[in-house]
Amino acid sequence: MSQFHLPQTSFWSGRLNSVKVAVKGLHYMLSSQPNAWLHSLATVVVILAGIGRGLTRLEWIFIFIAIILVWVAEVFNTALEVLANAVSLEHHPLIGLAKDIAAGAVLIAAVGACVIGLFVFFY
Repeated sequence: MSQFHLPQTSFWSGRLNSVKVAVKGLHYMLSSQPNAWLHSLATVVVILAGIGRGLTRLEWIFIFIAIILVWVAEVFNTALEVLANAVSLEHHPLIGLAKDIAAGAVLIAAVGACVIGLFVFFY
C-alpha cells in the first residue's frame, strides 16, 4: 500500500504559498478573460459612485455582497473553462454545455448585482 507524503512545510509558509497560488490564478483570470475586465470596471465605478453618494453601512454591505458574488461566479466560470480545455480542446457537446451553464451562473450573479445596485442607488 503506497502512501502519499506531502513535503514538510511550516504552517505559515504553507499559508503563504496558498495565497501565492491564489493570486497567480486571479492574475491569469484578469489577463485572459475579457469579462473580468468588465467586472473590474463595474466594480470601480460602483465603489466610486457609492463613495460619491455617501452610502450607509447597510447599503455598502449589499453592494459588496453583490460585487463578491459576481467575482466568485467569474472565478469559478474561468476555472471550469480552463479545466474543460485541459480535458479536450476539441468540441464536445457536454463540455460546451458545462461552459454555458457556468456562464449562466455569471449572468445570474451580474443581473442580481444590477438589481441590488438599482435598489441601493435609486430607491
